[in-house]
Amino acid sequence: MKKYSADKIRNVALVGHGGSGKTTLAEHILFISGATDRVGTVEAGNTVSDYDPLEQKRKISLNASVLPIEWRDHKINLIDVPGYPDFIGDLFGVCQVVESMVIVTEAKDHTDVGFENAWEEAEIDALPRMIFVNKMERENADFPGLVRFLENSYGRKVVPIHMPIGSQLEFKGVIDLLEMKAYVGHDKDLHAEDIPADLLAEAEAMREKVVDAATIADDELALKYLEGESVTPDEVMHGLLLGVEQGRVVPVCIGSAAHGIGVGLLVDRIVGALPAPTDMPHKAGDKELESDEGGPLAALVFKSTADPYVGKISFFRVFSGTFTSDSHVWNPNREKDERVGQVFCPRGKTQESTPAVGAGDIGAVAKLQETRTGDTLTTKGSGIQFEPFHYPGPIYSIAIHAATKADEDKLGPAMMRLADEDPTFVSRQDPELNQTILSGMGDLHLDVTIERLHNKFGVNVETEEARVAYRETVRSSATAEGKHKKQTGGRGQYGHCKIEMEPLDRGAGYEFVDKVVGGAIPRNFIPAVEKGIREALTKGIQAGYPVVDLRTTLVFGSYHDVDSSEAAFKMAGQLAFRNAAALAQPTMLEPIVLVDIIVPEEYVGDINSDLNGRRGRLLGMEAIGSGRQRIRAHVPQGEMMKYALDLRSITRGRGKFATEFDHYEELPANVIQELVKKHERERKEEQED
Repeated sequence: MKKYSADKIRNVALVGHGGSGKTTLAEHILFISGATDRVGTVEAGNTVSDYDPLEQKRKISLNASVLPIEWRDHKINLIDVPGYPDFIGDLFGVCQVVESMVIVTEAKDHTDVGFENAWEEAEIDALPRMIFVNKMERENADFPGLVRFLENSYGRKVVPIHMPIGSQLEFKGVIDLLEMKAYVGHDKDLHAEDIPADLLAEAEAMREKVVDAATIADDELALKYLEGESVTPDEVMHGLLLGVEQGRVVPVCIGSAAHGIGVGLLVDRIVGALPAPTDMPHKAGDKELESDEGGPLAALVFKSTADPYVGKISFFRVFSGTFTSDSHVWNPNREKDERVGQVFCPRGKTQESTPAVGAGDIGAVAKLQETRTGDTLTTKGSGIQFEPFHYPGPIYSIAIHAATKADEDKLGPAMMRLADEDPTFVSRQDPELNQTILSGMGDLHLDVTIERLHNKFGVNVETEEARVAYRETVRSSATAEGKHKKQTGGRGQYGHCKIEMEPLDRGAGYEFVDKVVGGAIPRNFIPAVEKGIREALTKGIQAGYPVVDLRTTLVFGSYHDVDSSEAAFKMAGQLAFRNAAALAQPTMLEPIVLVDIIVPEEYVGDINSDLNGRRGRLLGMEAIGSGRQRIRAHVPQGEMMKYALDLRSITRGRGKFATEFDHYEELPANVIQELVKKHERERKEEQED
């Protein structure tokens, strides 16, 4: 592929809901541009972008894939982004390195959650966008209904620039409202015709709306149009480009990716109506960046992949300067110098070596030792550093354990590499619960991660439910003593202490107070009593969970001149604690999380009812615009373990939530009984083993 200047490059994210046809559309774009000599299919598992074995197995996109093509003396870097919410992480990185996005949706009277997520992210990042209405050939296709829905949802800036010829199974072509030509045929066989007579009046009326949209940002065109002069397709296209750049116009194209109808027209509009790197402002921190190959190097790593054979591959976008092979770059995030080997231009899993990647373009490099996703690559002393990426926090967790000792040895390093590849995946070791916890964006996300552990790194794991960090405490005061007395011939064991136990305020922790007087217990044995009590705290009272929020006061005891020892008083302390706790109305505490939920208004009633069923307490609701409500509630953590799946089901994927620990509260008696019985069963099983 030849070298292109920044003004001849288009960096475009191909986004939309899972199943909307993005990958199929990408295949036809690659084919008509000459980048490939055949059209692969998702079903056959032979597409360029879905090259990962897991993608081929599951028939869905799991990773963002860079797909450069050449078109009419331009280079287009398409990035096919996964559409399923579990794999939304790539969307956040990709949006930082493109100038625009094409949002793909099916021809029906509403959009799906993947479309809405992409639109919302485009709004946040101020990205110009275009809509491609796919599957115009589908039964019950409803293009007019979709246009009405889009206008009602996003306003009049949504403007169709194409019109269908035929509908549903009779769909056979596209009318381009800029050129006022009909295009019929498939893929490379597409040819222009005059607009059918029965569609001409409707096409002329729709073109007026296109021209109106083009005048929004182009004052000269607006004046010419108002004075009744005719405007050319090039003038309209220029006006649309300005409107798209400003976010005031969103063109709508149509077609059928499966049949290759309208694909070439879409690519024409990507070149003509979407901005080049030179058209959009770019900043790294407070520094303005120019798309100049002679400027200081400013590159941003937007994705990393962990290959067990090649090593780590870092995908980067160059905003300024030139990224050259066999060189050195500075990573200010890690404050490390990186040795650069061969730089290449990726297309799916293939790699084309190149001596350099210039400003505005996208490339990749293998085996950078310290660099991670979101890092800046520049020259030392340039002061250039991009803002860090902001990914959503994980919302679903499971626990795993290694299947064998060999797997256990490999598990830690493998998870570190997967976390580097996927910033929405988090793993941690919970020493209190003795579990390895995997957290991510949903059950499918973690299923795929576990498969990757096996396929990429040969690590086998078994899953189990993540435990809840319950606590135990007491509700009243009690006094008890513990006596450890043992005589087995020779020197015996003797330790005796008396303690008072009382509850403390929630969150106070544990206090040990020494009030022994008169030498009832020698001073050197008192620390042993405290140690015994603290060990008993970790073993629990009823169900084996740590004990908190109480004070024990050592008030009396006795000793033997010969048989007393630290070990004996340690045992006495444990016995005294158990005896006192049994009398002090033991109870259990559960962690309560603050839940922040955002849902469309129509689901508020269902959400509140569901929260009540989870023993939740509603704290408040507020409207946040776009027909959505924010709901805040306190809910027991144990009731939220699978909430990500349930919320997705209730809201058809349109709900979002986040949780954070807030405080501990006493558990209901029936739940305590269940936990105690479970603990007793586990102890019995351990004894039998």
